Amino acid sequence: MSVETPATDQAPQVPTASTLLEGQPAAPKVLHRALPQVGWIGTGIMGQSMAGHLLKAGYPLHVYNRSKPKAQALIEAGAQWHDDPISLAAQCDVVCTMLGYPSDVESLYWGGMGLDTPNRASLLGAIPKGGLLIDFTTSSPALARRIAHAADVLGLSSLDAPVSGGDIGARQAKLSIMVGGQAAAFDRAQALFACMGQQIVLQGPAGFGQHAKMCNQIVIASTLMGVCEAIAYMGRSGLDPSLVMQSIGSGGAASFQLNTVGAKILRGDFEPGFFMEHFVKDMSIALEEAERMQLSLPGLSQAKALYDRLMAQGYGRRGTQALLRAYD
Repeated sequence: MSVETPATDQAPQVPTASTLLEGQPAAPKVLHRALPQVGWIGTGIMGQSMAGHLLKAGYPLHVYNRSKPKAQALIEAGAQWHDDPISLAAQCDVVCTMLGYPSDVESLYWGGMGLDTPNRASLLGAIPKGGLLIDFTTSSPALARRIAHAADVLGLSSLDAPVSGGDIGARQAKLSIMVGGQAAAFDRAQALFACMGQQIVLQGPAGFGQHAKMCNQIVIASTLMGVCEAIAYMGRSGLDPSLVMQSIGSGGAASFQLNTVGAKILRGDFEPGFFMEHFVKDMSIALEEAERMQLSLPGLSQAKALYDRLMAQGYGRRGTQALLRAYD
């Protein structure tokens, strides 16, 4: 196994228009005669692939990202760039957001004016009446409920729709999409979701998509901890990791975390399919929700303690698989 060093500030390589769409599965053909104008805000590791599928399916796509180079591949492929999210929202029927943190979502949706004051400088105030807001960010259930309430008051619809599947699932349009919101809004978004994912489930009312995503992250946290502990054990015992993986990767321990993420670890690949710092954010939300429900989650608490140690050492911009470094 290779030795990993803490992350630098170097950004992941920005894809070109050809690499963004090359090799992607054919997007479902959209049957609408008048396609909605779709806005996409947040073109990071996940967002650029997800938005690319919508563009490939024929949707008129408007894009904004704080760093324009990360949206360049989409622009070259035909998306319309906007210099700010507000001008984007004003021209769209549907606006999708894929941001880093709940604070980013709150600032964008309310324009930094507080949760009771959506205005023309906010996403909630800029999108035309009747518009649909879809937040793919992994965020807090409470914030999703507040967005839904504000949207309803303004004559809008909203869905919280966090995803699972990482950068691979995003590129291959095989994401699992966990949705919270009203059934009518969910039905309206189905064609969009089908361009990006394979398992698309309405979990319940606003906030339930986020609750379902917390369950996903709880499972991953303890599972990946076990994967890293097993790999550390392989090394100390003198086993050949490739032979061990042949056996346990097809037995009862088989999982995406073992077979795919574990294989990355063995290659010494700690580049982010999902940033460690974002995973720590997700675990914090899950623990806060669990505390509110008076539920003890010792496995999640232990995983977060290990990740917190690595965050302090500068690994935040590495992938979640860099958890192995806690066992050095």
